[in-house]
Amino acid sequence: MLNKAVLIGRLGSDPEVKYTKDGTAVANFSMATTEKWKKDGEWQEKTEWHRIVSWGKLAEVCGDFLRKGSLVYIEGKIQTRSWEDKEGNKKYTTEIVAREMKMLGGKSEERKADEPDSSDVPF
Repeated sequence: MLNKAVLIGRLGSDPEVKYTKDGTAVANFSMATTEKWKKDGEWQEKTEWHRIVSWGKLAEVCGDFLRKGSLVYIEGKIQTRSWEDKEGNKKYTTEIVAREMKMLGGKSEERKADEPDSSDVPF
């Protein structure tokens, strides 16, 4: 069986790094992927938001080097967790647990995240 997610997109927020009681780093951040297609001669666009979590050394690297707007490759698994809120209601979240991260874009990444570039053109 296989549970694998591969995403290329931009961070919607700076990674938030925290540490567990035993000192293990955990980073959480949001990431946007955008799909573009032509319909009736007009470009259409849909953006999906993903919750990303990474652990250990990868979490520390994400916290040190990634910022809102960074273009990244994320590979990991899809995981759904549940918990109870303060009122006792069951809540769920689905996230990507990153196993691999690659920074893309180089020095030109210093521009604003909402500034368009040629990498946004669909393959």
